[in-house]
Amino acid sequence: MEILIMLVPIIILMYFMQRSQKKQQKKRQEVLDSMRPGNQVVTIGGLHGVVSEIDDDKKTVTLDCEGIFLEFDRASIRTVKPTYSEQTAQSGSVPPTDNSPEPSEDMEDRNADDSSQEDKDESQE
Repeated sequence: MEILIMLVPIIILMYFMQRSQKKQQKKRQEVLDSMRPGNQVVTIGGLHGVVSEIDDDKKTVTLDCEGIFLEFDRASIRTVKPTYSEQTAQSGSVPPTDNSPEPSEDMEDRNADDSSQEDKDESQE
């Protein structure tokens, strides 16, 4: 009876771990299946490139890495970055073109306070 009490939680834990792993595998396979020429990808080695062609028979992907074409197994692709048209279709809006943050009012107030403090320091000397 004591053995049964110990085995039940272990079996339940193994079931949930296996289920989670299957979900991750399925999601990864969907990402690899959705890969198309023109997608930006990152390999498991950290190489960034653009998919040039996909060979389903050999299960390979040819990447264009700044003019150098390299052939990889499909399994060696870690992430697939969506293209610009896919990003706009998913979000429904146009991403901003200027990536520089606008200065906030708080920052401007701090800069004004700093300059007034410097003026006070100079007048005391």
